[in-house]
Amino acid sequence: MSEETVFDVAIVGAGTMGMAAGAFLTQQGKKTLVIDAFDPPHANGSHHGDTRLIRHAYGEGRHYVRLVLRAQQLWEDLEKQTGYKVFDKTGVIGLGPEDSPFLLESIAAANSYGLPLEILSSGAIQDRWPGFTVPEHFIGCFEAQAGVLYSENAIRAYKKLALENGIHYVPNTPVQHIDIQDGDRVKILTAQGVFYAEKVIVTAGAWAKKLLPELQLPIQPTRKAVGWFEAPEMYNADQFPGFFVEGPEMMFYGFPSIDGAGVKVGRSDGGQPMDPDEQTQNFGQYELDEGDLRRFLDLYMPEASGELKQGKTCLYTVSDDHNFIIDRHPENERVIFACGFTGHGFKFGSVMGEVLSQLAIDGHTEFDIAPFSLNRFKL
Repeated sequence: MSEETVFDVAIVGAGTMGMAAGAFLTQQGKKTLVIDAFDPPHANGSHHGDTRLIRHAYGEGRHYVRLVLRAQQLWEDLEKQTGYKVFDKTGVIGLGPEDSPFLLESIAAANSYGLPLEILSSGAIQDRWPGFTVPEHFIGCFEAQAGVLYSENAIRAYKKLALENGIHYVPNTPVQHIDIQDGDRVKILTAQGVFYAEKVIVTAGAWAKKLLPELQLPIQPTRKAVGWFEAPEMYNADQFPGFFVEGPEMMFYGFPSIDGAGVKVGRSDGGQPMDPDEQTQNFGQYELDEGDLRRFLDLYMPEASGELKQGKTCLYTVSDDHNFIIDRHPENERVIFACGFTGHGFKFGSVMGEVLSQLAIDGHTEFDIAPFSLNRFKL
């Protein structure tokens, strides 16, 4: 063992959460290793595809609101620090039935935290954004302060900060094994060598279950499809918001056309369970890839159902209850892991970097992460 291979903190997985954690740790002078099977940003995980939504009145649960508000602040700080374009305030509207549990929780979250949220009737939605076709029994919840994150730019920005602060970056190096029983340090084995760290953070997305098999993590890597469609100018980002729509037994989300890329649409639910090592960019392998997206557009945004400009696939890592999993390894508290972000985690990437760095340095965080404990699945 040489001094060069021993680190204060090692991060396994340099995607959304890992790269942010690396930037926070190096800013505080910690000797940090970040290691990844690829070279982020890349198309093999969950962060590619250019854009993600950020919402504040959080329909997934009020316990997320404080985290997402801090995330918003940190994304804006990152943009100022690095010069990378990270956020556009396009606004985000959620559409669904008046009794939609998701929208009702969004409204409750806004009321609990004093967040600006405009409730609109179906007619008012169509008057403001003629690109929508909205059933009469639907309402809209519009957040003017929300918008679009540029996901790959965000990772580039955190990577820039981490490298400037002296992080030891090891890309294109799959981790073969994490030995948690190596005395006072954790041992990380790769084909390119062995590394040791006082603390290890595992943010490996769809590969978390393979890297920590003893935990039997309740997560399922799932293939998802997203497409960009030719659309008229009324769908451009200066006129049209980000959106999500809860319909009968389905949930879709999407983005206005940014720089002529076309309206981007994806489905939050559904997808095909898969082994992450078998993931390829094979949009169109299933009829549902374009079919689901096209059926959604034809129903709710028919004028945006133009020519398919491009299609991509990505991986969601879906937890059994669709909430995040953030915890310490029950057999070795030096190992911290964060996974199961279930397709709604990117917006939290900045604050997750802060949270994970606090756990590694201080042993605790100022944020309430008790709802994300692994133990909740064993009660």
